[in-house]
Amino acid sequence: MNTQEIANKLVEYCRNHQEDKAYQELYSPEITSIEMSEPMKEVHGMDGLQKKGEWWNENFEVHGTEVSDPIVADHHFAVRFWMDTTHKPSGERSQMNELAVYQVKDGKIWKEQFFYDTQE
Repeated sequence: MNTQEIANKLVEYCRNHQEDKAYQELYSPEITSIEMSEPMKEVHGMDGLQKKGEWWNENFEVHGTEVSDPIVADHHFAVRFWMDTTHKPSGERSQMNELAVYQVKDGKIWKEQFFYDTQE
């Protein structure tokens, strides 16, 4: 698949809450995932991605999401995510926008980086 096809497929999977399928089909085993802040600021490999997902599910309840169409430029693409979540430990509900930038190498997503407002 080329970058546009990968981007379209990722958006389709995210809109249908099939992230696990996206990880299996579209991601490189050497994936690097970068957030704006700790505790999961940077993880590597599928094991790291799995631990990050477990942390997310333990800490957040998701009430709603929106996923934009992708914007593709050569071997990169960006997607905007909107989320309505409750932070489970505090009970605080909030909405956020997040810009995700992906890099494709050898037909797989091998880097993802997320940009959003933080309290810092």
